[in-house]
Amino acid sequence: MYAREGQKRKPLGDLLVELGRITRAELEKALDYQRKRKIRLGQALVELRYLSEPELVQVLKTQLGLPSVNLAQEEPSGEALALVPEHLVRRHAILPLRRQGERLLVAAADPFNVVALDEVEALTGLKVELVLAGESELQEALNRYYGSQQAVEAVIRTLQEREPLPEDEFTAERLLQMGNEAPIVQLVNLILERAVRERASDIHLEPMKEEVRVRYRIDGFLREIMRSPLKTHPALVSRIKVLARMDIAERRLPQDGQILRAIDGEEVEFRVSTVPGYYGEKVVLRILRRQRELLHLSSLGFSAENLRRYRKSLSWPHGMILLTGPTGSGKTTTLYATLNELNTPERNIITIEDPVEYTLQGITQIGVNYKAGLTFDRILKFILRQDPDVVMVGEIRDKETARLAVQAALTGHLVLSTLHTNDAAGALTRLIDMGIEPFLIASAVNCVLAQRLVRTVCSECRREEPLTREMREALGQRNGGGVSTFQRGAGCLRCGYSGYYGRTGLFEVMPLTPRLRELIARRADADALKKAAIAEGMATLQEDGWAKVGAGLTTPMEVLRVVAGDE
Repeated sequence: MYAREGQKRKPLGDLLVELGRITRAELEKALDYQRKRKIRLGQALVELRYLSEPELVQVLKTQLGLPSVNLAQEEPSGEALALVPEHLVRRHAILPLRRQGERLLVAAADPFNVVALDEVEALTGLKVELVLAGESELQEALNRYYGSQQAVEAVIRTLQEREPLPEDEFTAERLLQMGNEAPIVQLVNLILERAVRERASDIHLEPMKEEVRVRYRIDGFLREIMRSPLKTHPALVSRIKVLARMDIAERRLPQDGQILRAIDGEEVEFRVSTVPGYYGEKVVLRILRRQRELLHLSSLGFSAENLRRYRKSLSWPHGMILLTGPTGSGKTTTLYATLNELNTPERNIITIEDPVEYTLQGITQIGVNYKAGLTFDRILKFILRQDPDVVMVGEIRDKETARLAVQAALTGHLVLSTLHTNDAAGALTRLIDMGIEPFLIASAVNCVLAQRLVRTVCSECRREEPLTREMREALGQRNGGGVSTFQRGAGCLRCGYSGYYGRTGLFEVMPLTPRLRELIARRADADALKKAAIAEGMATLQEDGWAKVGAGLTTPMEVLRVVAGDE
């Protein structure tokens, strides 16, 4: 039906240009971006921020006279899902919703995809009726309804029927056999694939008294995904060890390994760690998406003023830039985005990392190897002979690394590194505590950036709520700025009923002004440095958080969670 009509319609890009929603130049850039990324044009326009996803859907809805659907609230029927296989819906980003007699209602992000609609009609023998949905909504729905939970439950039912193996029969050969059995292979595959599709950063496989619990860390928080009988635990661990090329028979000592898998056409690395526990080995897999497009500084959550200050410090040809914050605060992401911006043919950039998380074209990356004696300080000594313009040291952990990094910054190199301190001012006093002379710090450091990550409010279930007096008092009256309401997620399928989807950064950018350099040389404490920086225009982490509450990006509870005790 609509597929035949769609062939006569103008292409999406031409339609948007004609309506004045994008320019011809923006269309050309989007088409080039689309070809490079191998994605749909609508998705390219959204990723380039020429249009928001709701704007794109609204334009198509108005111009084509098609209805739209909110997939966070609309649940497809089991009959419709069974009619179209997973490989087809994922390839074309479509979702069958309901069968109505000889017609099939299908949600699609791209109504111009004639091939997709023809394939569905040919496969089902039904006439397709189209409704519009956003690309991200569709991907979320596909992850929810195809392949994962139903298959997991089927595999677990099969495994439950088996008798547990006695402890004395856990030989290497038997464990290998168990790890290669079809139900275990299928279950591990499903756990890995679902984790990637649900945006998890880590997978936790934890044996307990009677069950094995599987949890994913999503947006910084662990969510329980499934439980399996405890008797499946040895086989699950064995399968993971087989994939990671670890010692299957060794169950009493910690081990590390690596799994490389192609999931939905993307190369994904899982870094595996096992430790012995009371009920068996606990396994944690860190997920690294190697082909994920590098973020740009402008997409991390910097305010315009903070981004201007940070970029100004990057424009210096030498000196040190320090990033600080606790583990999991996004420092590595900011470092990679910074390197991405600095990476030009005119610069020789070398990094020292523990470990290398993402490969960067045009940059020499060196991984720390303690067993081979390749420590941060030892590698740093050698790479300074490699004529670098920019050196990134993953973390300053000791006096020797700090000394060499400062020396490099003072001798014509731009040095990027991280420290574990609560705020920007604390990083400077930490260097003094490590034995670096204050006058050297005052001369070497250009800028210190402190950061945190807060969850962002889900766009599908957001609603406005009044700001209570207790929230205002907790956040600090001086940060009020006239804000009386905030956005909060009610919880929906898209966000896993958490009210949050995705994360953004809070930043505290402290360039070293002449006044601050003078205070450092006089060994001023962190409080004095912070007060001076605020007097010279620095916004604190809490103030940046308040601004994001006012903009509807996050909630007061999130800001308080990550900056509690910092002010």
